[in-house]
Amino acid sequence: MLIELTEDTLQNIVAANDKVVVQFSASWCGNCRIMKPKFKKLASEKENLTFVIVDAENAPESRKLANVSNLPTFATFVNGKLVNETQTNKAEVLTDLVNEIDN
Repeated sequence: MLIELTEDTLQNIVAANDKVVVQFSASWCGNCRIMKPKFKKLASEKENLTFVIVDAENAPESRKLANVSNLPTFATFVNGKLVNETQTNKAEVLTDLVNEIDN
C-alpha cells in the first residue's frame, strides 16, 4: 500500500500499521524527485508493508517522528516505533533499509 500524505497525520498511520516505510521529501528537492519512482516501485513489490510519502515542508509533526534534518530521509517503523532512518539518493541503500523490516 502506498499513501501520499496530504495532512500531517503520519503518527496515525504508524500507529495503525505494523510495518511502515516513509519517504520524507519536498517539491524543491532534486534527490527526492529522483528517489520517488524507486520508492513507488518498492511499494508495488512489497505488499505486506505500508509505504508513505510525506512532504516534509508541510508536516512538521511527522518530521519529528524520524528526526528529519536532511532530505530525502527514509525511515522505517515497526509496531509504532522508529527502527531506522537514513538520508540517501541510492536505490540499493533504500532497498536494504526496507529489507531490514520485511521478514
